[in-house]
Amino acid sequence: MVIGIIGGGASGMAAALAAAEHPMAQVVLLERQARVGRKLSATGNGRCNLTNLHAMEGGYHGGDPSFVAYALKKFDVEETLRWFARLGLVTTAEPSGRVYPYSDQANSVVDVLRFALDRESIRSELGFEVQKVRKDLQGFLVEGTGGQLRCDALIVACGGLAGTKLGGTMSGYQILRALGHRVTRLRPALVQLKCGWSGVSALKGVRCNCHAAVLRDGALFRQSQGELQFTQYGLSGPVIFEVSRDVCFGKGDWKCRLDFLPQMSREELYAELVRRRSGGRGVEDLLVGILHNRLGRVLTKEAGLGQDLPVSALSDRQLHSIVQAVKGLDVALTEPMGMDCAQVTAGGVLTDDFDPRTMESRLVPGLYACGEVLDIDGDCGGYNLQWAWSSGRLAGSSAGKGRT
Repeated sequence: MVIGIIGGGASGMAAALAAAEHPMAQVVLLERQARVGRKLSATGNGRCNLTNLHAMEGGYHGGDPSFVAYALKKFDVEETLRWFARLGLVTTAEPSGRVYPYSDQANSVVDVLRFALDRESIRSELGFEVQKVRKDLQGFLVEGTGGQLRCDALIVACGGLAGTKLGGTMSGYQILRALGHRVTRLRPALVQLKCGWSGVSALKGVRCNCHAAVLRDGALFRQSQGELQFTQYGLSGPVIFEVSRDVCFGKGDWKCRLDFLPQMSREELYAELVRRRSGGRGVEDLLVGILHNRLGRVLTKEAGLGQDLPVSALSDRQLHSIVQAVKGLDVALTEPMGMDCAQVTAGGVLTDDFDPRTMESRLVPGLYACGEVLDIDGDCGGYNLQWAWSSGRLAGSSAGKGRT
C-alpha cells in the first residue's frame, strides 16, 4: 500500500513515521522545499517549543475546537514525549509547561525526525511542488514539478499560510478545495500588533513583563500576562501573541491596556513614588530600578511631566498620573501584522467534513488531512505543535492501517 504525504513539516513528518509503522505501508513524502522541517527549525526563536505540559482541548480554536479531543487523547503530551525520547531527543520543561529540546536548538528536533525518516519504507521527494491531485478508482494521482505519484491513500499536511517567508503556502487549501472541501476565511494568529502610539518608536527592542488586556469598544476582548516586546510598528512578544487572535477584525474601537507592573498594586506603586519624592533625582530617573530605563522615561513623558523637573516638585496628582501610565496605559491598535509575520493561521479547511477519530475525509475515501491546514489553531506556548504531532500521527496511523 502506497501512502502519499504532501508536506514535510511537523505534521507531515509525524504522519510519515506513524504510517511507516505498518509493515505493508510504503510512504512517499513530498516536500516542495529543499529540506524538510524548515518552518519547524525557526519556531520559538530557534528553540522550538515542541509541546506544553498543559496542552488540552481548551487551548484550541476554530469552528469546532472539540475536533482536537480524540487526537490529543490518542497521542497526548506524555505519549508525544515518549515518542520523541525513542527518536533520541532529550527534552526539558519550563515552569510554564513549555517543553523545549534540552539542547535549546530547534535543529535538534528537526534532526531526530529527519534521521528517523531515513528508512526503507519511507521515500522523501524534495523540491516536489504538487500542482494537481486527481482521485480515481485506483486511488490518487499526484502531479507536480517532480513528476507523478500514484498512491492508495493521500495525506495533506501542507501547513497553513502563516510564515510565508519560511514556506507558508496556499497549496493545501487549494488541493482540498479542488477535492470538494470548504475553506474558511484565513487570518493571522500569534502575530504582532500595529498600534497608533508614538512612544513605540523610542522603545524598539525593549522587553518587559506585562499584563495586556485587549478592549473592543471598552469591553474586555482578551487578556494575558507575560513578556512584551516593543517593535518599530507596535507590540510583540508572547503576551501579545496570546491575545492577537481576531484583534482588529470587525468594526470597533480596539485598544490594548498595558499594565507594566502586574505584580504591584496601584496603591503600592503610589506609596513607592511618594517615598522617592523625597530624593534628589529628576523625573526622568523616577522609575529607575522599577522598569527598564527607557520605558520609565517614556512613561513619565506620557504622564505629561517634563524630564527636567525635580522629583521633589511633583504633586500628588502628578504621581497618580504616573501610576496611571504604568498600570493602565491605553494604546490604540490599528491592525495585525501580515501572514508573513504570523506564527500560525487562524481558519482553514472545515473540520466538519473529516472524521476526528481517523482524520479521514468524509467526502473522499482515502484522503486525510492534519495539522495547520485544518480549521484548528492553538494558543501560544507549544499548543500548535502538539496538534501537529497528534493529528499527524493519527492521520498516518489511520492511513497505514487502510480502510476498514
